[in-house]
Amino acid sequence: MSALDAGRRPVIRPDVQAMHAYAIQDSAGMVKLDAMENPHRLPPALQQALGQRLGALALNRYPDARVNDLRQALARYAVMPDGFDLMLGNGSDELISLLALACAVPPSSVNGFKKAGVLAPVPGFVMYAMSAQLQGLDFHGVALTENFELDEGAMLAAIKEHQPALTYLAYPNNPTANLWNDAVIESVIEAAGAQGGLVVIDEAYQPFSSKSYIDRLARHHHVLLLRTLSKFGLAGIRLGYLMGRRELIAEIDKVRPPYNVSVLNCECALFALEHQEVFAAQALDLRAQRALLFDELAKLPGVHAYPSEANMLLVRVPDAQKTFEGMRLRKVLVKNVSTMHPLLSNCLRVTVGTKEENQQMLAALRNCL
Repeated sequence: MSALDAGRRPVIRPDVQAMHAYAIQDSAGMVKLDAMENPHRLPPALQQALGQRLGALALNRYPDARVNDLRQALARYAVMPDGFDLMLGNGSDELISLLALACAVPPSSVNGFKKAGVLAPVPGFVMYAMSAQLQGLDFHGVALTENFELDEGAMLAAIKEHQPALTYLAYPNNPTANLWNDAVIESVIEAAGAQGGLVVIDEAYQPFSSKSYIDRLARHHHVLLLRTLSKFGLAGIRLGYLMGRRELIAEIDKVRPPYNVSVLNCECALFALEHQEVFAAQALDLRAQRALLFDELAKLPGVHAYPSEANMLLVRVPDAQKTFEGMRLRKVLVKNVSTMHPLLSNCLRVTVGTKEENQQMLAALRNCL
């Protein structure tokens, strides 16, 4: 009899038992267009140089001050404002979890005996809600409009009602891939700050976007900027970074596990930043491929592709499940997001790949409509 059997003292939290683990699709032998990865690998010369560099690392030692070199390099790359600092995470997922942990203030007379909360527009990145639940915070999702814009009135009402500790604004959003109105964003930021909450601008897809919040970050004391090197082209090394006012980052950094970024992750990231022109060229190619793909999708009957500021396209088809399965049988893997939220009915999310991959995807899609 296992520890989960009925009649025994529960060992695993009931809410965890009721959850579904984050699903990763089997992509063996597939054209993999389901996870917003950069499809380009390092050029052979850089592969060799990086291999030699990693081979010389002291893997027998814990990470040392080299991580501070990476923090400084990222600050220069991002053009971080004066008076700000950044902390590193094992991907942005860890940073989202650490933010929830740091803000999980227990109910007391000070907060009216209410649980701390996280608020975000939906549909959005699933980890905002998952991290809130795992850390014991309430999650409040506020539906976007039918055009996937922020519903300003609903957002402001939810902030007033729930007084969230954390409000997430993905810029651009996943899976809708759009940027939101700047004036509405500022309205939400001001409202969240007025009741004492933090706002996190999640710029995971910044390399593919026409805009960033970085030049507005210094206006506020309660706004944090979250980025990742996954979309930069380093999804495999799992490295994210969080920027904010120095005193605010110092508080959040207290909950970060020691040595959370390995020497391998750190050195790979430093190497990539030293060759950032290679990754900038890759991002430029993917933006061009995105435009071509958008035009081709517009020619397909019954297909509607939404404008994108990320390395993905949200595509509405007549029957998402049938199309998804048909494409998978043709060895093309995309993401079926149609059950994530009612606004995404019959929608697929397609990563922008190489020219060849995009052509294979389009051929498979045509045969499945």
